Amino acid sequence: MNRPSWDRYFMEITLVVATRSTCLRRQVGALLVRDKRILSSGYNGAPRGLGHCHDLGCLRKEMGIPSGQRQELCRGLHAEQNAIVHAAYHGINIAGSTLYVTHRPCITCAKMIINAGIIKVIFAGEYPDQLSVDLLAQAGIDLQPFSNL
Repeated sequence: MNRPSWDRYFMEITLVVATRSTCLRRQVGALLVRDKRILSSGYNGAPRGLGHCHDLGCLRKEMGIPSGQRQELCRGLHAEQNAIVHAAYHGINIAGSTLYVTHRPCITCAKMIINAGIIKVIFAGEYPDQLSVDLLAQAGIDLQPFSNL
């Protein structure tokens, strides 16, 4: 029997989480794990109780704004943000955890990752934001690409 590694196991779950995304541009999933236990998950989409992007449209897409720019115009939260917020909402301590995410975090998510006490980020796909890489490195957070899908 060929069992997947823990990283592969958690990354595959993260890919399933991403299928819940309602974003028209990119489906992103995130999973917070500590001691081989899932603490929280999140995907990108509108705040709780509000209309979804796939129903209402995407202002950034309509305005022709490239991916990674003018994020303040987006009605959605990123997957990493949702995973962190869900943990806080339910009183789950995520300090010392690992974040599995389908795409490398943006600068805003990097700041949240640092302040949440997450110590490692494993990502499957790239995201056009070099500032996040630099910031995570300055904070001593282990950023690892996962290329074994």
